[in-house]
Amino acid sequence: MAETGHIHHAIDYIEFSVADMDESRRFYEAAFDWKFNDYGPTYAGIQKQGGEAGGLRLDPKVSSGGPLVILYSNDLVTTLAKVRQAGGRITKEPFDFPGGRRFHFADPSGNELAVWSDQ
Repeated sequence: MAETGHIHHAIDYIEFSVADMDESRRFYEAAFDWKFNDYGPTYAGIQKQGGEAGGLRLDPKVSSGGPLVILYSNDLVTTLAKVRQAGGRITKEPFDFPGGRRFHFADPSGNELAVWSDQ
């Protein structure tokens, strides 16, 4: 069987519904230095080494809730500042948990994510 880089039963791709593609791309580029593959006005793939990690999908109806996507940071304080500067709304200020610290935020479309660090 050929090696595909995909792991059986592992999360392979995360897709975010967004209300404004330009604003969402600007936010994620400013907050996390993400780069995108442009597939037109309704979809942008989130680049990762060797492929894509997910995408932004334009959707007229964005709903919050569902699974919580948690990103890792080497420097939680700097990442928190970048999220704020990019226009993210902090929904839970940084807090301690077993293994590290994290905060939650909402992106411009209302998607809630979290960022954690073990530092």
